[in-house]
Amino acid sequence: MLFGQEHVKRYRETGGEEGHDWEGTTVLILTTTGRKSGELRSTPLIYRRVGEQAFAVVASNGGGDPPNWYLNILDHPEVMVQVKDQEFEAHARAADAAEKPGLWKELVATWPQYDEYQAKADREIPVIILDGNFADSSD
Repeated sequence: MLFGQEHVKRYRETGGEEGHDWEGTTVLILTTTGRKSGELRSTPLIYRRVGEQAFAVVASNGGGDPPNWYLNILDHPEVMVQVKDQEFEAHARAADAAEKPGLWKELVATWPQYDEYQAKADREIPVIILDGNFADSSD
């Protein structure tokens, strides 16, 4: 099972040929700036397309504490997104109360475990929207 930093490495080396399609869903690479270190950190995340200019990801961490990438975007919302062999600059933000229910439903359709993660979490798991110029990307 491919995930974590080996997933990032293989995804990057193959332009997403390995790693974009994963476990019946699709994965992008999100690169954030470390809130403490200032270093770039890349994470593979399941995603759904939101219109032509954005993607949605879930800050679930399996229902545990918020993932580090999410904490990083709170301090540094300007991120890089790679979908297959295309990289884009984006602005990360939490979906608002009107956006989240529909996005959550779509994301759960892609990865049903998100509902399980939310049931065991002591927090509301946010959906993050990555806004950018993604019109040319194919997913």
